[in-house]
Amino acid sequence: MLHTTALVALLAAVPSFIAPVAASPKRGLVFTPNETTRADDDIWVTKPTTLTWYYNYKSDPEPTYADVPQSEFEFVPMLWGTPPTLDDTSFLTNVTRLVEQGVNITNVLSFNEPDGPFAWGGSSMQPSVAAQVWVKNMIPLQEIGIRVGLPACTGGPDGLPWVQDFLTECSKLISTDDETRNCTYDFVTIHWYGSFDGLASHMGQYAAAFPNKTMWITEYNLANEDLAATQSFYNISADYFDRLDFVERYSLFGAFRSDVSNVGPNGAMLSNNGSLTDIGAWYLGRPATGIKPTDGSSESSGFRSLPQAGLSVLGALLAAAAFL
Repeated sequence: MLHTTALVALLAAVPSFIAPVAASPKRGLVFTPNETTRADDDIWVTKPTTLTWYYNYKSDPEPTYADVPQSEFEFVPMLWGTPPTLDDTSFLTNVTRLVEQGVNITNVLSFNEPDGPFAWGGSSMQPSVAAQVWVKNMIPLQEIGIRVGLPACTGGPDGLPWVQDFLTECSKLISTDDETRNCTYDFVTIHWYGSFDGLASHMGQYAAAFPNKTMWITEYNLANEDLAATQSFYNISADYFDRLDFVERYSLFGAFRSDVSNVGPNGAMLSNNGSLTDIGAWYLGRPATGIKPTDGSSESSGFRSLPQAGLSVLGALLAAAAFL
């Protein structure tokens, strides 16, 4: 249950109006390219843009952004799920290699929706298995000063208990008979697909469970709603994130064309022909374009690609629906 004081603080930050919000350096890119429209990839780094960071569900940066300095567009590696063996430390090796090559890696993300099954695109990990992978890959990165985020569970009712079980299992692995130790983390990571009220409540639960930690909302959107409702959700949620000091970063899941969107056409930041919609323009800190998501003819082919998990959003949506 959300503590009363936390709920009051969260609700106090809700704006009393709906209007396009100002640009924010907290904003980042969830990079999910479509192989038939790779020219769209440049949109997110073409000035003016307020995006300062991105992730791609992988441990290696995108070649598309090789010429963009890390100081301007920070790549954040992710350890998506269970490696081939529990002794595998390829994520650790890849990240340390980037550091040795002079890439200033300061943050990493861990397990993507580990409470979700593969059928929905989750990484489907038992907390005890995730803890073993964490100890071998994440703790060594923390020891060289890299910040690490908690696993990003779905918005369903099993998400928060999964994280708590994971921390318990992780503590067991590093504790001794003489000393109890806890696995540490630098920020909390959450996903949400649903109403703003549900989002605020979900954030409040995590804020109460993990006090004094900053929060990254690395996937969120309002799925399969009409355009007015989707634009309203975007503006209210973005303003909300910007008002809350404990929200360190956020990334709207919608950097793709509407004709291949799996959060509904109105949740996409690009129209059918690859033009920025109002939400896409607002997200980059630009004026509204007046372009509707369904404007233009389709140039895409098939469903847009998602690294390792083509149905991750479907899983989050179904889990969130069960929670509401």
